[in-house]
Parts: sequence; structure tokens; C-alpha cells
Amino acid sequence: MASYNRVVLVGNLTRDIELRYIPSGLAVAEITIAVNDRRKTSSGEWVDEATFVDVTLWGRNAEVASEYLQKGSPLLVEGRLKLDRWETDGQKRSKLRVVGEKMQMLGSRTGGGSGGGSSHRAASQASEDHGAYDSDESYSADSSPRDAQPTGGGAGYDDPNIPF
Repeated sequence: MASYNRVVLVGNLTRDIELRYIPSGLAVAEITIAVNDRRKTSSGEWVDEATFVDVTLWGRNAEVASEYLQKGSPLLVEGRLKLDRWETDGQKRSKLRVVGEKMQMLGSRTGGGSGGGSSHRAASQASEDHGAYDSDESYSADSSPRDAQPTGGGAGYDDPNIPF
């Protein structure tokens, strides 16, 4: 029988991240994400409901999250579900959590709004660490490729034989 275990969550951090290292030197961060759901009740009023999901980040994802994110920061996490089981005082317990494999910081890069207060410089550094596009470093409004785009005023622009 085939199986597929994949979770994608978008939410906000419920507390600041505490980074720790296991004896092998690998970074680990246990975080909780609040995922909000808004639905309409049978009486027609809107109700907001938050679901709190525990997520474990490992390695560089844990280090980057610890460095650039704080309580309230918006975050997208992709990973897999894992069921932890243990016994306490003779009672069997279990807890479902997400093992985060990919992480994307969301929000603005300017430090205002919903970006959780992170600075543009911090977000730019995180983007460089993950090879993401950094708009301020790689593009300027005066770049020459934009000048090469047709504007509609050139010779032959109204030619009826143009195939589009």
C-alpha cells in the first residue's frame, strides 16, 4: 500500500525560538506555530479558531529561524508528521508533531508590518544563505533589459502580419 506523509503550514510563531545543539553538534529548535482558521457558524457569525502545532526544525533551518524570527513572525513550514510515544507514571502518552524539512520566512523585508520586526538586512542575509532572490541586490529600476522591451511606439508595431 502506498503512503504519503507531507504537511504544509502557514502561521505565526507563538514564542521566541530557543536554539540548542545535540551532542553531535546538530542544531535543533522546537517551535509552535499558531495556524488561524476563520469560519462561519450556523447563525451566520464569523468565528476565529487557532490551532497550535508543534514543529521541530533541524540543522541550518533551526539556526536561521533562531537568528531571524521572533514571537509573532509569519512562517511557512513544510515537513512530515511524526507520532512520539512515551510512558509517564505508568500512563502511555503520545503527541503528534511536524518534523520541519523546509522553512520559508514570510512577511515584509522592511522590518515593519507583519514581518515580526526583522530588519531588511537580516532578511537579505537569510535570503543569501538559501539562494533566494534579493530584490535590492540584484535589480535596479534603471537596468538596461527593461529598455529593450517593446513599448508600442516603434516602427512596425501596428503591422497586421505580427502573429500575436
